[in-house]
Amino acid sequence: MNLLLDYDNFFIPVDDLDKAKIFYRDQLGLETKFDFPAKGMTAFKVGDNEPAIILSSAQQAKPSIWFTVADVKATYESLKQKGIVFLSEPFDIMTGLAVEFNDPFGNKLGITDYSKSNKI
Repeated sequence: MNLLLDYDNFFIPVDDLDKAKIFYRDQLGLETKFDFPAKGMTAFKVGDNEPAIILSSAQQAKPSIWFTVADVKATYESLKQKGIVFLSEPFDIMTGLAVEFNDPFGNKLGITDYSKSNKI
């Protein structure tokens, strides 16, 4: 059974959010999906795809890919049984729960559900 249902979002760290917005919006022509400047995050739509490119100016930001799962808590427990070491316990986000981990090569991955909405 595949626990990962789809891509959720692609996170890219930036050190100047305003400059990054100009590049992604004005030069690449991507449409803004959401903009939370107080949180240092702006998301851009790519075509009609649900996953977005999310720019983050958070100090500890690292490139990462998040995947959608049906239930973060259940998937978290299942992946822990398989030896995945998570960076934290599952945490609340605006749309549901999320949690992150690194692959064996140091790439950051995450899982999220939409338990606070009707997406899944």
